[in-house]
Amino acid sequence: MEIISLISLWMIPSLIGIILLYGTFKKVPTYESFVEGGKEGIQIAFSIIPYLVGMLVSISIFRASGALEYFMSFLKPVLDFIGVPSEVAPLAIIRPISGNAALGMTSDLIATYGPDSFIGRLASVIQGSTDTTLYVLTVYFGAVGIKRMGDALKVGLLADLVGFIAAIVVVTLMFGK
Repeated sequence: MEIISLISLWMIPSLIGIILLYGTFKKVPTYESFVEGGKEGIQIAFSIIPYLVGMLVSISIFRASGALEYFMSFLKPVLDFIGVPSEVAPLAIIRPISGNAALGMTSDLIATYGPDSFIGRLASVIQGSTDTTLYVLTVYFGAVGIKRMGDALKVGLLADLVGFIAAIVVVTLMFGK
């Protein structure tokens, strides 16, 4: 276990050092390249802000309006019928929209039901096996000016659905209910 801790502690600094040494060996002006990359990063960060604010406001409105709870009242009987705890369904809905909101929901589920409960384990696996699809599409595609994202949206949401189903299957097989 100590070897893994040592590797994880030194992995990123070693990688950065190797890249800098390789760049210097190839006669690339590494410091100037680093500064130029930093300038580009700041420009991208500023261009992303409007999309990020729009997404965060939309998420807040969705949760604060009660629309999420209303939608969940329709899903609860179906989820109960197929054996999926309805407590994790809001996580499955919010996760493609916002990683921070999903992390908050996961933390609440773990605090309420415990980390070793079926719901706590399921929430953790859902958190790790799905992505923030709408956030990624809105922020990153918007920042580079991509307007048509229909296929990427379909594939991303399908991947989230597969991740959600796989999480249920794997947690049920490994830990039971």
